[in-house]
Amino acid sequence: VEAGGTLPVWVTLLSIKSRELANQRELAGMIGIQGATLTHHLNAMETQGLLTRRRDPENRRVHQVELTEAGEALFLKLRTAALAFDKRLRTGLSDDRLAEFAEVLATLRANVE
Repeated sequence: VEAGGTLPVWVTLLSIKSRELANQRELAGMIGIQGATLTHHLNAMETQGLLTRRRDPENRRVHQVELTEAGEALFLKLRTAALAFDKRLRTGLSDDRLAEFAEVLATLRANVE
């Protein structure tokens, strides 16, 4: 997987997959990256046959982004790897400890905002 590495590709695939039809502006906001950087990733992923972009018929300034069959297959492969990693990461941690950790992170985030 190219396009800047596996993480940007995974985050982009996940963001597209979480929407029925996503547009580039929405994706940039969901992923938290600048539009030009996203365009670079999308160009590379489109070249690799992972997604397609087309103009929204109702707003020609907006590009709709959809996964191709190859993009769907890669999403499933990466999802399997992500779930396995998440399971390994959480080994030995109870749901209570994880909830407490999430609360601490939320407090830390609130303190800096």
